[in-house]
Amino acid sequence: MTDSTPLPDFAPGRPIVFRNATILTMDRAGLIEGGDLLVLGDRIAEIGHGLVVPDGTAEIDAGGGILMPGMVDTHRHMWQTALRGLGADWTLSQYFVFYYLTWGKIFRPEDIHAGNALSALEAVDSGVTTTLDWSHGLQTIDHGEAAVDALKSAPGRYVLAYGNLLGAPWEWSNSKDFRAFVARTAGARDDRFGLQLAFDVTADPAFPEKGAFEAARELGLRVTTHAGVWGATNDTSIQLMWDHGFMTPDVTYVHAATLTDDSYQRIAASGGTVSVSTESEQSAGQGYPPTWQLRKHGIPVSLSMDTSVWWSADLFSAMRATLSADRSREHLEAHAKGETVVHNLLRAEEVAHWATIGGARALGLDAEIGSLVAGKKADIVLIKNDHSPALYPLLHPYGTLVFQAGRGDVHTVLVDGQPVKYAHRLLNSKLEAAKAEVARTVEHARSTMGEEAWRESVTPQLPDAERIPNPYTYTDFDGGDARHQAQS
Repeated sequence: MTDSTPLPDFAPGRPIVFRNATILTMDRAGLIEGGDLLVLGDRIAEIGHGLVVPDGTAEIDAGGGILMPGMVDTHRHMWQTALRGLGADWTLSQYFVFYYLTWGKIFRPEDIHAGNALSALEAVDSGVTTTLDWSHGLQTIDHGEAAVDALKSAPGRYVLAYGNLLGAPWEWSNSKDFRAFVARTAGARDDRFGLQLAFDVTADPAFPEKGAFEAARELGLRVTTHAGVWGATNDTSIQLMWDHGFMTPDVTYVHAATLTDDSYQRIAASGGTVSVSTESEQSAGQGYPPTWQLRKHGIPVSLSMDTSVWWSADLFSAMRATLSADRSREHLEAHAKGETVVHNLLRAEEVAHWATIGGARALGLDAEIGSLVAGKKADIVLIKNDHSPALYPLLHPYGTLVFQAGRGDVHTVLVDGQPVKYAHRLLNSKLEAAKAEVARTVEHARSTMGEEAWRESVTPQLPDAERIPNPYTYTDFDGGDARHQAQS
């Protein structure tokens, strides 16, 4: 939705104060009702009630709204946004065939740039101020440069997790070209941009990934890896990392959905974190979303959306799906024992923490972002929509955030103290340019693949379903196969 509210003068450096907000600090202060928050420069200066502010401060009426830290997505394949929704009906195997075996190689540097540019705008528009770009489509350094250029030009905070799905990580991470890329990119001081390495451990007993871990250690880069993915990475991958000394607090395990207790214990003991992509795990089949296990082992959790080639790309969806999946599993486990759940163990507040400070901790940025505390970076989101009946009354703010709010309710977004969205409108965005870029990528992909392959990607084969014989013949009605009826 859009809002006709006049745009205040948000001149760079002008102080900003939010008034009369329900503030979710995601810190020890917890929830503050009717609170004010003052931003000076790129930092949160003060939080309290009836704050006295400098002359000329821009004032934002946050009454009836929720003020919270910017959300943090710890695993998003941003380059794939250029083909948003293409794989809505894919399985994980079909995803692997499309990108890893067939069409991943057709993406040019400009296509990486296009996907990242649109994805970055989408992120801040939905209140995600920090995103880790799990960028495994970087076939060449030129692809990497394109990814960097898009992210550094975007209105948010980003971490490029460099990967190459068509190359061996122990080779490309140790190449002279990659080392030079890291020196150029990481050497330029920019607290809104960071680097990680992104690669998976295949459970090969020879552990060839050792070279990539050594490169990460030498370069001082954190590692993000898909772990516990059904049919792809497993407990052997975890054991190899453990035996060679590469399970450290600097590693994030994405999904971690099909691991044994022993692997979870190793992650917990080493201080690692897990990025849960619930919509992905539920739909693609990496395994059941593992928060019900992670909680029991004391493993820190962050949330992520994976890829919009399949699913939604906002953390409202992630929070809602995660809380629902966790509670569903608790009920199923109880019912299997003939019991009933009488207390929900996972609460909305904890899931909200995972979407904010949990993500900041996973990226090693929690000293700067992830909570509303004086002195921290002013990455701030106001959830307010006076035109929506769903946000009133505000009785349980965490519950409203997780179960009632959506991306359309994001009123204001600040990054580094500077508004990038106000009154439901992106400010000074390059949306039309990003859409034009993506249009060129879609045309390139469609023409390169050919119409038959394109149609097969949009509508993968639907096998015949075996119908269960129905002994009841009370009427002559025959429902047939509803799926095929819908298609006819």
